[in-house]
Amino acid sequence: MVTLGVVVLPGVPASAAPADLVIDYTCTSDGNTSSIVRHGAVKLRTNLTFATDLAVGGPLNFAWKLAYTGSDPNRLQSPGYFKAGGLVHATGRIKLEKDWKGILEPQGVSDPAEALRPDDELPLPELMNDPGLTNKAGVVKITPQDIELDFTPPDGPVTVNDGDDADNPSDMQIVYSGIADWTPQTGLPGSEHHVHNDLHHTTKMGAYAELKFVGTSVKYIGPTDKDAGPVNVYIDGALVSTIDPSRDADDDPVNHDLDGGKTLYTMPAQDYGQHTIRVEKATDQGDMWVDAFEVSTTTAETPTGFHKAKCSIVGTAPSVEVTIGGGTDPTDDPDPTDDPDPTDDPDPNDPDPGNPGNPDPGNNGVGDGDGLTNVVVIPQASGTTSSTPKSTGPTATKYYKAPQVAKTPSGGVETGVAPDGERHPYGLMAGGMALVMGTAGGGLLMRRRRAEHAGGAHS
Repeated sequence: MVTLGVVVLPGVPASAAPADLVIDYTCTSDGNTSSIVRHGAVKLRTNLTFATDLAVGGPLNFAWKLAYTGSDPNRLQSPGYFKAGGLVHATGRIKLEKDWKGILEPQGVSDPAEALRPDDELPLPELMNDPGLTNKAGVVKITPQDIELDFTPPDGPVTVNDGDDADNPSDMQIVYSGIADWTPQTGLPGSEHHVHNDLHHTTKMGAYAELKFVGTSVKYIGPTDKDAGPVNVYIDGALVSTIDPSRDADDDPVNHDLDGGKTLYTMPAQDYGQHTIRVEKATDQGDMWVDAFEVSTTTAETPTGFHKAKCSIVGTAPSVEVTIGGGTDPTDDPDPTDDPDPTDDPDPNDPDPGNPGNPDPGNNGVGDGDGLTNVVVIPQASGTTSSTPKSTGPTATKYYKAPQVAKTPSGGVETGVAPDGERHPYGLMAGGMALVMGTAGGGLLMRRRRAEHAGGAHS
């Protein structure tokens, strides 16, 4: 025997009370070594909102808000050096079953405002959206699925300098072979055209500077100088060139000191991905300087999903069933001769003059014409719950957290094994609905009567 308790909420306009599912996600690299999830799982809290007063021909829009969980320090992070203009993409998945079948994919994007370096925090897209129109009456089961995140780098170069001044810190940038091998030179005259007016200098054979980067090409920038010695250039561990900064582009010896800002080597375009450049003093003759590297990216060469991360629901995904009323077929051509007689007066004894015949309000079948929309919230585990709902005003939206657990339960849909531990069904409610609760995991049924005028009053 199932015992039902009914709580009737004050009537408000249907449009003022969308359904809102609060769902937690855990985002991981899913084995992708180039993922924007770089140093441990990232936790998100999301709100999936949609209207519940649906009828054929009306709008259907899933709005999905994303936010980092405040208590968790991990964030999405930049996978490399990029100029401003990179994009973070989010694609959600919503499964539709029963009378509607398929997968909807709300999407959103954010644009980091600043240039990026490895491990800089990336902003989440604030909203994923997927609007549409209802074109078929019926019962629709709505179940949120995984969310996929990705990053698209901007076109163009970004300079990676070896300085350590306040606005260009050296951490996580160029790696030098040893402190004893290199001497930093700062505060050099601007007339020498060095990047940030600084250099690193060595006279030791075998001393090297190395940069790991994500992109399609890189340049080695430094000065030409009459006392410079040959430099070996390695790309991804392979020797690709030996250059001599004591000679100019025509291979003639130079006769000057420290003419900075020169491109000494350009790596041919490669497939987009992680690469390493190493410049190494090739002999014990002459001097070697390192000023900067310039990393370039060609967005068109970036494979989709290269930096992706997968976000999975914590616990069990909630499902919501919405009945879409029959409404009016927008393709119907009304008969202009079939107008009601304006001289007819409504029956003063009819308690519902807007609904001739006053059909049974308990009959909520599709297309019954009574203006009712059913919303059935399906709990994902058995248990007993109680609730004391209250209205906070005609424009209030109620937020309820989906049933989630701190760890993945054993069994589930694929195995048919019941989850471990006590689980509780969750509640979803909004102003203007009647809430019916079952005590044996029977689900929550919400009926909303469409307002008969803009004020939201009900018969």
